Amino acid sequence: MKIIEKNIAKPFLKWAGGKSQLISEIDKAIQKNKNDKFTYIEPFVGGGAVLFWILENFQNLDKIVINDINADLITTYKTIKNNVLDIIKTLKIWETEYHVFKELPNERKEYYYKKRELFNSRTADDVTHSALLIFLNRTCFNGLYRVNSNNGFNVPIGSYKTPMICDEENLKAVNKALQKVEILNGDFSETIKLATNNTIFYLDPPYKPLNETSSFNSYSKDEFNDNEQIRLKEFCDKIDLLGHQWILSNSDVKGKNPHDNFFDDLYQKYTIFRVKARRNINANGEKRGELNELLIINYKKQLQYI
Repeated sequence: MKIIEKNIAKPFLKWAGGKSQLISEIDKAIQKNKNDKFTYIEPFVGGGAVLFWILENFQNLDKIVINDINADLITTYKTIKNNVLDIIKTLKIWETEYHVFKELPNERKEYYYKKRELFNSRTADDVTHSALLIFLNRTCFNGLYRVNSNNGFNVPIGSYKTPMICDEENLKAVNKALQKVEILNGDFSETIKLATNNTIFYLDPPYKPLNETSSFNSYSKDEFNDNEQIRLKEFCDKIDLLGHQWILSNSDVKGKNPHDNFFDDLYQKYTIFRVKARRNINANGEKRGELNELLIINYKKQLQYI
C-alpha cells in the first residue's frame, strides 16, 4: 500500500524576521490544546510562518484572520487563495526564461530589472503582480523585501544561479490552507473588530532596529517608528482589557545596549521572555547569527526555555 505524504503549507516568501525559528517558543506560550476552538488573529502576517503552523496544528479553529499593511503582500495572499493555478502557470514560464540566462549575466540583469520595473508600476493584473512579487523574492539579493519612501521595490538582482521560482506543490498547499482564512489589508488596530469571546492575537510588528544599519522594517512606505511601537502597546492594552490573549515578538534592544529599557519599560505590566533566535537576512554575512528576541505575553504561564 502506497503511503501518500501530506503536503504541509509553508511560507511562500522569504521574509525578514520570519518566525519559523521561534515557533517552538510560541507553541509553549499558547494556552490551548490542539483540539480547542478559538479565533486566531495575526495583525502583521508577513511571511506567514506562524499562520501556517497554526493552520496545521489547530484544526478546529472558529475563525482565522490575517492582516498586513503591505498591499502587495496581501494581494498575493488573496490571489494565491483565489487563483493559484494562473500564478503557477506564469511563474513556470518565468522560471524557464530566467534559467536560460544563467550564463548570460547581462541578459539576466535586463530580465530582472524589467520585471522589477513592471512590479513598481503597479499596473499589472493581480495574478501578474502577485507572480512578480514571488519572482523578485526568489531572484533578488538575499531574498530581501524592501521598499523606499515612494513604495518602490529597490532590491538589486541576486546571485542565485538556478533559483526555484515556482514551488508548485507548496503554492497549491498554501492555496488549500488559505481557504479558511479571512485576509485583510489595513492598519493593525482594525483587526480588533474581528475578535470573538475566545481569541488569541499573535503580533509580529516590524522590529525596532538594534542600530541605524540593522533596520529591515521598510516593508511599506510608512515607517514603523517608536511612536508606532507605543501605539501598538496601547492596542495590546485594549486587547488585554477586553479579555483576549496576546503574544508579541520584537527585538531585544537591551542585547545591543544594556541601558536601553524601551520595551522593558513599555511592557512592564506584562510578562517578558528573552528567547534565542537567528538573524539570517543581512547584507554582511558576519552580522548574521544568534541573538535574543523578546516574546511578551499578557497572561501568566510558566514557560521553560532552553
